Amino acid sequence: MKLAVVGVTGMVGQEMLKVLEEMKFKIDDFVAVASERSIGRNLLFNGNSYKVIGLQDAIYLKPDIAIFSAGGNISTEWAPKFAEVGTTVIDNSSAWRMDKTKKLIIPEINGNILSKEDKIIANPNCSTIQMLMALYPIHKKYGITRIVVSTYQSITGTGMKAMEQLENEYEGKSDVMAYNYQIHQNAIPHCDDFLENGYTKEEMKLVNETNKIFNSDISITATAVRIPVMGGHSESINITLENPFDLNELISELKSFNGLEIKDDITNNIYPMPFYSRGSNNVYVGRIRKDFSCENSLNLWVVADNLRKGAATNAVQIAKLIVKNNLIN
Repeated sequence: MKLAVVGVTGMVGQEMLKVLEEMKFKIDDFVAVASERSIGRNLLFNGNSYKVIGLQDAIYLKPDIAIFSAGGNISTEWAPKFAEVGTTVIDNSSAWRMDKTKKLIIPEINGNILSKEDKIIANPNCSTIQMLMALYPIHKKYGITRIVVSTYQSITGTGMKAMEQLENEYEGKSDVMAYNYQIHQNAIPHCDDFLENGYTKEEMKLVNETNKIFNSDISITATAVRIPVMGGHSESINITLENPFDLNELISELKSFNGLEIKDDITNNIYPMPFYSRGSNNVYVGRIRKDFSCENSLNLWVVADNLRKGAATNAVQIAKLIVKNNLIN
């Protein structure tokens, strides 16, 4: 097994290395790949030192699997080149998610649709992954007709510059700006660029990716907000189901779904928070309650580490599934 991580020096790339180590992913030959400014750097992985190389040199090595986390432009240009030499690419950017010829995969939900012919596989957006992990067992049993979701997203979803901005603002400085406004003691209802319809790209990802993964036409509306939290996205989700449901039965469905952890004991003030999610591969669900204002509806509060299940963990799980099912040519 020859595995490459493209964008290995970035925040998600570094998290991927941690997840690969923790999951004891069997690698015979590891290839560390990054942009030109990082070429030649040494990094530690699995107790060994590796020199970072460039994209073209990595293609010559023909890795079996390449996990990309280097941005959409890099993925658009280079993922097909890796695929041409037989590499299976798992891409963490938005470049291929809505491409009709590419599959958008959350292993616990639709990993069974992968085949050897899939040489570029898309990793969904972080907010989409955690929402659908919580909603899939409900949708499978009861059928969801409408979703209203508001996200409260960590600055780590923006990257290192956002973390530097917040840390500087803690100290009263404002020389680094990842956002148009201060993020310290603030909430910015603006994640990614605005589109002509008044929604942001992040909000429309929740709409479009959900319907692609669920192979459905659910009515969805979203609002995405950036908050000054260092790790962990939170989501307030309201859903309407096709039929009446028993709340205890529905919670049992959630408890039995792999990858979910239920934190829902309001008597003891137990509910999901970003604090719990950091460094965890699970998606946390709580505040599960019927919506008395609308028939067959309920509310949930869903939290996950956006760098883990929202990005690195999901990608590594796809790689593990590829190996397990012998989907490498």
